[in-house]
Amino acid sequence: MVKIANIELGEFPLLLAPMEDVSDPPFRKVCKANGADLMYTEFISSEGLIRDAAKSIQKLDIFDYERPIGIQIFGSDIESMREAAIVSSQAGPDLIDINYGCPVKNVACKGAGAALLRDIPKMVKMTEEIVKATHLPVTVKTRLGWDENTKYIVETAERLQDIGIQALSIHGRTRVQMYKGEADWSLIAEVKNNPRMKIPIFGNGDIDTPQKALEYRNRYGVDGIMIGRASIGYPWIFNEIKHFMNTGEVLEGPTLEERVEVCRQHFTHSLEWKGDKLGIFEMRRHYTNYFRGLPHFKPLRMRLVQSEDINEIYDTLDEIAQTMSYATL
Repeated sequence: MVKIANIELGEFPLLLAPMEDVSDPPFRKVCKANGADLMYTEFISSEGLIRDAAKSIQKLDIFDYERPIGIQIFGSDIESMREAAIVSSQAGPDLIDINYGCPVKNVACKGAGAALLRDIPKMVKMTEEIVKATHLPVTVKTRLGWDENTKYIVETAERLQDIGIQALSIHGRTRVQMYKGEADWSLIAEVKNNPRMKIPIFGNGDIDTPQKALEYRNRYGVDGIMIGRASIGYPWIFNEIKHFMNTGEVLEGPTLEERVEVCRQHFTHSLEWKGDKLGIFEMRRHYTNYFRGLPHFKPLRMRLVQSEDINEIYDTLDEIAQTMSYATL
């Protein structure tokens, strides 16, 4: 049984990675229904939280059906991060997660996210203050290092454990790599196999099939796997991995009707949480992924992404289910 503090996650948990503009409550709901064991909010700006910025405050929304769930925060100032941890704890999550891995320019170049990989003492001090500030378990998501010359993750993991974090998720790339090239899990395995490490170690990067998930579990010995991009438009991946690990059989993929139904659910949740205008707009990024590979889909996709009428969108989804071929999916 893998546990973060007293939170039981099963024998080999599958985690939904926090993804900006993706891991909102509507998306988390369909992932939870399809087998995700632990999920996180989108990363939330510490400065936004302590200044009551509406967008940041909205991201604190969590629901009982999502549990266990963590709120992930990011920032460059230690005091702001400490205060943000207090605000986040009051929202009632199961844990607080710290983002030391985001590589995008407007985060890292402001000293937050993966930028802390260039200042490990500051990372450790920031983490220590957050651990002191909350009664909840604190976890960390990070990368191997800033670049090829600064892959200090083995030592960094020890230091973070020593000041009280309860689990560590590691993306197998450096910040300089962004999402290019193949993720290197060998250092993730080195962290996991370090006899000093007692907390759960979760691996992240390039897991997009059940076969690869099983291979990486066996080869690298991690306690669980965090899945990000492969779940976008395909929340079924969590249950498919579990089925393959338990039986050795490949679970048949969703039918076109099932794809349409989950997409409809996602759209409905988006309207409920964000309101009609924003719910319609922010759902547009998901349609291509839900129906990837569908032949002659472009005209229908254009209707989905251009329409501002809720009923027309539902009607278009019904038309996809009724008339499109599933042969090449």
